[in-house]
Amino acid sequence: MPGSVHDEVYEILDERFRTGRCAYGDVQLERLHTGCRWTEGPVYLPAWRQLIWSDIPNDRLLRWDETTEAVSVFRSPAGHINGNTLDRRGRLISCEQGNRRVTRTEHDGRVTVLADRFEGKRLNSPNDAVVHSDGSIWFSDPDFGITSDYEGHRAESEIGACNVYRIDPGTGEVRLVADGFGGPNGLVFSPDERQLYVSDTRNAHIRAFDVRENGTLSEGRVFAECKEHRFDNIRFDDGGRLWAAAFYDGVHCYDPDGTLIGRLRTPEAVSNIAFGGPKNNRLFITATTSLYSLVMSVTGAPRI
Repeated sequence: MPGSVHDEVYEILDERFRTGRCAYGDVQLERLHTGCRWTEGPVYLPAWRQLIWSDIPNDRLLRWDETTEAVSVFRSPAGHINGNTLDRRGRLISCEQGNRRVTRTEHDGRVTVLADRFEGKRLNSPNDAVVHSDGSIWFSDPDFGITSDYEGHRAESEIGACNVYRIDPGTGEVRLVADGFGGPNGLVFSPDERQLYVSDTRNAHIRAFDVRENGTLSEGRVFAECKEHRFDNIRFDDGGRLWAAAFYDGVHCYDPDGTLIGRLRTPEAVSNIAFGGPKNNRLFITATTSLYSLVMSVTGAPRI
């Protein structure tokens, strides 16, 4: 049942977590919904004051209404959707692991396929996506959805690698922008869009790439490592701190210099996080079977 479930949520590892006022919000996590199999992909819709998230093994998208706290099924079947985001027109962008494609839900409910192949070969299982201010869509393509039937459909990779791609806003061309990953997962632009950060789940680190004016990336560098667990998705706050879902180690908070300065403790293994709410200071956390939230004293990076 919904309710407060976890005391002592903040763990201060560096005084910058305290002086940055990262630990002065709600003192407990609030469970908004439970009963899923594996939750992922939260995205907040400001116009509707709703949150949409994925329950991948059950092949459905769920919807939580902030004004009524009601939960309903948004779409089922859903193509084993993993990550979700919004484009600059407020349309839902989804990574369909089961259908091995990136799609856009139009305002009238129609689903448009944005990418399902690279150089004629089927994508592996798109995982997470982020939209640049120029309208381009960048997404990760690990093989998590084709290694078994649990979160997709077992199959062989046609590409033979796990990469990050960019969809051109004008032509729709799918271009390889970064490779050499074990399992690229969450990705996010820095608030000034000068860097793209990508979590590599299998290599347990986050890499940072400089974004060039022509839409290509630098070679990249390791920004942070998860020594005991693994990273999933990542988000920035408006102070330039990076927040990362770290599976069994809660939610990590990194200073802009890459120092781990604090954690949010969670009662279940964390998959994804997203800022939302009217003030963009409510952190939504998908963790194993449940959806949680925490109204914070920090604010998410400005919505595009």
